[in-house]
Amino acid sequence: MNQRIIYLNGFMAAGKSTIGPILANTLGWDFYDLDKVIEMELGEKIVDIFKTRGEQYFRDKETETLIRLSKMCNVVISLGGGTSSNNNNLEIISRTGKVVYLKASPEALFNRLKNKKDRPLFNTGDVEKSKEELKNRIVQLLRQRTPYYEQADLIIDTDNYPLGLTVDKIARLILKKIDEEN
Repeated sequence: MNQRIIYLNGFMAAGKSTIGPILANTLGWDFYDLDKVIEMELGEKIVDIFKTRGEQYFRDKETETLIRLSKMCNVVISLGGGTSSNNNNLEIISRTGKVVYLKASPEALFNRLKNKKDRPLFNTGDVEKSKEELKNRIVQLLRQRTPYYEQADLIIDTDNYPLGLTVDKIARLILKKIDEEN
């Protein structure tokens, strides 16, 4: 059953949380950022949840929240960078909506992430990681997650494409796919 859900998938800092609300507004739909919903419900930042409760607790909460949101209609949902590669989440999102992979190069991701302190997989509490270590971690995680990302219904490169045109392209192409199934 097609529930008119668009999932934005991709690596952290690929543009999901930026594009999502604009796309939802363009479509007249609601927007949910999966990480923000979890933070609001638990009253903690994701980085703190990772520290105090562990990654597995977060991943289980992520799946629980995803299942709940996947029952909605006319929504754009921004997934966390690792959502689709954990538990059975890819099956849930593929079955309940259309998936858009916002693809970004390791270089673009590095430039967007190098000054961020709120990303749990890059914030280990150790001495600040060097730029080379950050680049290596991005490449490593991308290598692990790309097979999941590439199972999307639509792949959009976000490196050098203007935001407005990206939103228009997603709206046009993904709505066409949704309408073809109805």
